[in-house]
Amino acid sequence: MSARTGVRCDRTAAWKQLQAHYAESGRAFDLRTAFETDGDARFAAFSEAAPHVFADLSKNLIDARTDALLLALARESGLEAHRDAMFAGQPINRTEDRAVMHFLLRAPADVPVAEHNKAALADVHTTLDAMLAYAEAVRGDHTITDVVNIGIGGSDLGPQMAVLALDEYVAPGKRFHFVSNVDGHELAGVLKGLAPEHTLFLIASKTFTTAETMANAQSARRWFAQSGGLDVARHFAALTTNVEAARAFGIEKTFGFWDWVGGRYSLWSAIGLPIALAIGADGFRALLAGAHAMDEHFRTAPLAQNLPVRLGLLDVWYRNFHGFTSRSIAPYHSALKRLPAYLQQLEMESNGKQVDASGQALPFGTSPVLWGEPGTNGQHAYFQMLHQGTDVTPLEFVAVRDAAHELEGHHPKLLANALAQAQALMVGQADAGGHRNFPGNRPSTFFVLEKLTPESLGAFLAMYEHRVFTSGALWGINSFDQWGVELGKVLARDIEPRLASGDTHGLDASTAGLLTRLR
Repeated sequence: MSARTGVRCDRTAAWKQLQAHYAESGRAFDLRTAFETDGDARFAAFSEAAPHVFADLSKNLIDARTDALLLALARESGLEAHRDAMFAGQPINRTEDRAVMHFLLRAPADVPVAEHNKAALADVHTTLDAMLAYAEAVRGDHTITDVVNIGIGGSDLGPQMAVLALDEYVAPGKRFHFVSNVDGHELAGVLKGLAPEHTLFLIASKTFTTAETMANAQSARRWFAQSGGLDVARHFAALTTNVEAARAFGIEKTFGFWDWVGGRYSLWSAIGLPIALAIGADGFRALLAGAHAMDEHFRTAPLAQNLPVRLGLLDVWYRNFHGFTSRSIAPYHSALKRLPAYLQQLEMESNGKQVDASGQALPFGTSPVLWGEPGTNGQHAYFQMLHQGTDVTPLEFVAVRDAAHELEGHHPKLLANALAQAQALMVGQADAGGHRNFPGNRPSTFFVLEKLTPESLGAFLAMYEHRVFTSGALWGINSFDQWGVELGKVLARDIEPRLASGDTHGLDASTAGLLTRLR
């Protein structure tokens, strides 16, 4: 295994300086005072433009001293070396001894890469070309009206989020459905409205053994046969590396990917076939191009002007110094309704770790809880707590300047609400009676996309990936394994037959009692 480059953040001189700075002035920092002093300069200093994304960080609890110390923390922790190791294809995923190269999935075929990555890049484009050719053939086949993606985790959240987000670009005459939960109600609800001769099923599982996915796939195949379906090979395709298992299932059309592609980083790979079917080959290549532009920004921009780096440093400042345990994201665009769920997996599965890359217990918090809903719906639900609750929760707004509809008056109202909520969180409102008192000084970040396009979505998602990389690198953790999802799966294999037999031998009293009641 490769050695982890750099130093864990709490072992640096900058960490101690940040602790002193927080105690001296960071804890009591007031945004209103900061803006009264020189608001224009503050907005200029704490805003950042990156490919397809503009971010206003000025309403966060930071000043020039905080910024300088956080950048020093990044340098002392070896962030740049760790970033460069990833782009060089070194096995920075230590616990699985794997490289982390999802950036190759969106790199142009002729981009300069490390010598030992050239073969991988060639394989990527061979698979990409074949996948997009298949996507175009299906898009031109008017007998296929419904596409059902069966996967879970990264094989579901990314494609589902992106297809919904890019609805404006979806081919007419095609409907897309996503089934992930082993709860049969989900699959049954989708199948109700389908005809086998007009349906294409995509089975997304790297190993073709994922329990939930294979249970749903087998039920879909039974439904297909029982409903008069005649050609499994034509109506089923697999996104997998286990070609033999797929063939045994009856599937001939398969598209694979590589062990250096983690599930939550896989929408750029063959797992993105539903996206390609929805928005076409040109649209999918544009999605990749937007992500690649952000990759290059993260790889080459100086730390002080590097948007993913600045966001990741802000996350460390809030989590480890202010002690904020959660962060909310509010996309002010209804097409981004699944973005919070997608980002939950990306961040919490990557950085929800309690030991560092060497297996040593961490003395500080790591991933915050990430949650949210689209605006303005969230304003009529949980924003009450954000404004007047006892906990401070940083909020992130995502606004799109140009609407994709022509309904008069709606978009200005939407944007006005986003701007007003960010302003209200910061300025607050005094009320002696208390009930209408808004404490203010509540931090927020405001992202602006000019339009919601394949390019801008690709750039925004890549920005978040590299943000998660940044905070994980400083914390010294491996952001690219996910052992925490395994234990429950193992125990479920023992419990499932007990539900049929009633055997509770060896179970704890609670599990035994619940199993008996559920039978």
